[in-house]
Amino acid sequence: MRAVAAVLLTTSLGACSLMGTEDDGTATESPATSSGETTSEAAGTVVLVTHESFSLPKKLVKAFEEETGYDLEVRAAGDAGTLATKLSLTADNPIGDAAFGVDNTFASRPIEAGAFAAFEPELPEGAEEYALEEGADRLTPIDNASVCVNIDKAWFAAQGIEPPQTLEDLADPAFKDLFVTPGATTSSPGMAFFLATLAAFGESWRDYWTQLLDNGTKVVDGWEDAYYGDFTAGSDKGTRPIVVSYDSSPAFTVEGGESTTAALLDTCFRQVEYAGVLEGADNPDGAEALIEWMLTDEVQSALPESMYVFPVSESATVPEDWAKFAVQPAHPYEVAPGSIAENREQWLTEWTDVITR
Repeated sequence: MRAVAAVLLTTSLGACSLMGTEDDGTATESPATSSGETTSEAAGTVVLVTHESFSLPKKLVKAFEEETGYDLEVRAAGDAGTLATKLSLTADNPIGDAAFGVDNTFASRPIEAGAFAAFEPELPEGAEEYALEEGADRLTPIDNASVCVNIDKAWFAAQGIEPPQTLEDLADPAFKDLFVTPGATTSSPGMAFFLATLAAFGESWRDYWTQLLDNGTKVVDGWEDAYYGDFTAGSDKGTRPIVVSYDSSPAFTVEGGESTTAALLDTCFRQVEYAGVLEGADNPDGAEALIEWMLTDEVQSALPESMYVFPVSESATVPEDWAKFAVQPAHPYEVAPGSIAENREQWLTEWTDVITR
């Protein structure tokens, strides 16, 4: 998640990633052995496998280490989809002690693979709303954000064109060649947008996607490609003023007291990110302590500015700009996790057929 908001992620599993950030946002790396490689076998080390956007203030990480006696080592493993796949494939030989960043669109995969051990910490007020229907004893809700279509308000104002408001509008010839989205098979926000269209159009989703493509919709690999490559508000070279991003994104495009972008709140699908103890972890006690720490008000209140997501705890605070510009949808689209688990592979195969026709 970046100079705007989101959760976003790329690349492969690394031996070390961000431990946290300095107060000025400078990244710091995890401790290394004399050989230059981190190790999960070091006494007192708890290894967190997560996406590359994991970042918390250094002072909070230090407080966790001082209070618990554990050293926190963070390993990046791609976006939510890649992370879920890796955790599933390594269920018999876990690549860490805890995992964070598996979301509600992919959670069923590692749960069914047996990647997570049973652990149910006491949830803060409000967090129960985000608990999984199946697997709540394996994954703990940590944060949430809704994937929404975003628009470059400044571009539309300069062109004198009324911007779209709904999913249906995106197929209108008035917006031909103006929309870019990450793909459903290569990006967690892309998958969330696809699920929003499925929830909105039911069995007619294929016809809708055909209309989108006929209207010049561009599909790219990841959110960063879309936002920082093609979106006019994210890149000087961008040519498309409509993009799939997050409800929190407009809080990071504020100029002169107003945001230059807006999230279309009738197009959203809510994502929830979870943390869990990995089955067979070398340090399950450390993993449990880490997850409990992530539910504290200190960490929950740091999530908006560190990872551009909303806390699940009602007692956490959010920045003033979020209250004004990061407006959450009242009724985001939803697809039951069980339905996603049962139909994901078929849906993605059919989606791929539609966009490569």
